[in-house]
Amino acid sequence: MKKTILLGMFILLCAAVTAGLAQTGVKKKRPLPYEYGRVVMNGLSGQAGLAGVEFEHWFHRTRYTCRLCHVDLAFAMKAGGTNVKAADNAKGFYCGACHNGKSDATGKKVFDSCAVKYSRDDLPRCIRCHSVGKNIKKEHDFDAVTGRFPRERFGNGINWEKAEAVGLIKLTDELPGVSIHRPPMAVQKDFTIASENETLPEIIFSHKKHTVWNGCELCHPEIFVGVKRGATKYSMVDNYNGKFCGVCHGSVAFPLLDCQRCHTKPVQPT
Repeated sequence: MKKTILLGMFILLCAAVTAGLAQTGVKKKRPLPYEYGRVVMNGLSGQAGLAGVEFEHWFHRTRYTCRLCHVDLAFAMKAGGTNVKAADNAKGFYCGACHNGKSDATGKKVFDSCAVKYSRDDLPRCIRCHSVGKNIKKEHDFDAVTGRFPRERFGNGINWEKAEAVGLIKLTDELPGVSIHRPPMAVQKDFTIASENETLPEIIFSHKKHTVWNGCELCHPEIFVGVKRGATKYSMVDNYNGKFCGVCHGSVAFPLLDCQRCHTKPVQPT
């Protein structure tokens, strides 16, 4: 009974901290499931007379690992940090590495991305991505694609880790001619991280679950400098400010509000 009360208080505390740290004077709208993780790329589009690009993380993660895009294709982890140019895509970089008019790993032909020169005849292809502020019907419907996926309470409501583990999605982690094949590394065992508050459950961190999506190099050394446990010091405030775990958890991966996804190990009696 006591543990149940403490857990309830812990969840309320997390919600309160999240709300407090998110205060900017304007109440934030909770994104709809298909909006969670959406990124708007608009650094250069306006200069070309086009609307910004809406990138749907949820659909791309049904097919590709995070590591493939953010390491092999060199997309920055922060929105607007890459400054993708049409010429880059046309040469096969960034979006153009996949969107090149050829077949992907599933055998389906992927539409071409950008052309250095384009005319009005090309606009129907352009607005498939440059769709901010336009009433464009999406090719892939969120509910139809994810209807069989296991559910979660927060984010876009999908337990992506479980969906991959049970075989509902097959992830591509290498692109021919782009990726360098790497022999698999030994995966560390799960380990616990003590909570700053001794009354709260400990955190269980799983390298195995994270390396399926991220490999090692997505987190080390850009996000976590050392590979030795305890080498990087951080707090929940850092996470809520978008650092360390908060780089992904809060923008694409399940949000920090879902406390029980991490704080899962009961506190041991003293």
